[in-house]
Amino acid sequence: MEASGVADSLLSGACVLFTLVMYSTGLSDLRHMRMTRSVDSVQFLPFLTTDINNLGWLSYGALKGDGTLIFVNATGAVLQTLYISVYLHYCPRKRPVLLQTVTLLGVLVLGFGYFWLLVPSPEARLQQLGLFCSTFTISMYLSPLADLAKVIQTKSTQRLSFSLTIATLLTSTSWTLYGFQLRDPYIMVSRMERDGAQVRQGHPGSCPHCNPCDLRCPTSQGSSPASFASGFSGSTPSSQTGPTRSCRPDPWAP
Repeated sequence: MEASGVADSLLSGACVLFTLVMYSTGLSDLRHMRMTRSVDSVQFLPFLTTDINNLGWLSYGALKGDGTLIFVNATGAVLQTLYISVYLHYCPRKRPVLLQTVTLLGVLVLGFGYFWLLVPSPEARLQQLGLFCSTFTISMYLSPLADLAKVIQTKSTQRLSFSLTIATLLTSTSWTLYGFQLRDPYIMVSRMERDGAQVRQGHPGSCPHCNPCDLRCPTSQGSSPASFASGFSGSTPSSQTGPTRSCRPDPWAP
């Protein structure tokens, strides 16, 4: 019994550690935005969708009474909110960013209103909220699978972040085992799917044309069609773009 308790604690600790390491990858973007006082080549949607995802799982953890879920997702929500705040501060075109934020927050509020006001049974509420969170998480991590075809087609891994892929794999594996231990299908299934979609690029650094606050378009600055389709920065002079960063696709792009 004691050995089982130690194993449970180690598994919970692994979930916390790997997830916080993955969330902290956004700190490099935070530093980049503060140093350059701009949001060039930094994506906004990954911050927003991850924040919404955290808030959903935080509610699920609170309803379930799971301290690991509560701590991890509360910390993640705080970090993502910090990234969003800094992005909004340096973004010259705030309207599209605010519109995206209000839209997703509206969906979240409507969802919470439904679960807490129209679903009286706590057990049914837990099941429906778990299904909602799992569906949202799966939708976040399925779309980047299209990049796998690009990697195979171009035989280049420049579109992928190896460190982020490994961090995502370790995080997903630990949460899958945690869900299996709790016999919670919602935690287990959503993380198993993320294991398969570990090509996720849900963090920084992307083509300027994916950035709602970047007024430049790579096609208008001499980028070749091939480089544009592959998500590379093309031949845009560094004097116009500032420091060169890896160009990774928007995880929500089709």
